[in-house]
Amino acid sequence: MTQKNIQLEIRGAVAVVRLTRGAKRNALSDGLILALRDLFENLPATVRAAVLDGEGEHFCAGLDLSELKERDAGQGLHHSRMWHAALERVQYGPVPVVAALHGAVVGGGLELASACHIRVADESTFYALPEGSRGIFVGGGGSVRIPKLIGVARMTDMMLTGRVYNAADGERAGFAQYLVPTGTAFDKAMELAIRVAENAPLTNYALMHALPRIAEQPADQGFLTEALMAAIAQSAPEAKSRVRAFLDGKAAKVKKA
Repeated sequence: MTQKNIQLEIRGAVAVVRLTRGAKRNALSDGLILALRDLFENLPATVRAAVLDGEGEHFCAGLDLSELKERDAGQGLHHSRMWHAALERVQYGPVPVVAALHGAVVGGGLELASACHIRVADESTFYALPEGSRGIFVGGGGSVRIPKLIGVARMTDMMLTGRVYNAADGERAGFAQYLVPTGTAFDKAMELAIRVAENAPLTNYALMHALPRIAEQPADQGFLTEALMAAIAQSAPEAKSRVRAFLDGKAAKVKKA
């Protein structure tokens, strides 16, 4: 399925979602943000993981500044909340999302990447938040999600000074969990997504929906949420069959990497 500026391809249990504004460095228009929202809300039931990629040399260079309009405070509030709702469908949607990062991961592009669950960067990747130098502020959830990856101090530095992180420094800072040679981010992301798709759906659901909320809860509430989620996950027929296979010696054991 191809819509304007976005493409969906189903590969087995993995949905490949690709931004297709390569000529604009995959800059995010409002139409593209709404298309992302609609796509993740309507993924086929057979999909169990997704890869998010960008066409061309860049993952996403951020907000399409040609769409930046003069808005009053109320209009600006509602516009930001529209982005929040769309990226929430990526983070808290039906399946885990692996981002394949390359080239620019800037501004709104970094906000989009931070809504994914796993980030694979190739060596061409660079990260920046130029909103500070443009007299604006992040509005797509970046002030909530990005500090959870790299810390408040690093994000503050980026916005105050315009600091740009290269791929290696970005991986060390926490932007990405994997760093691979240039041109191979998509292949690694697909490899991981296929592995993720093999997990029990309730386990993936717990990791997407429960784990980040547990991290925000006081310890006593987190322990209770964990217990409830563990009880639900282990009661599923698929979980019981997987445990039985392990006990019967039919499942692979964990080995040193």
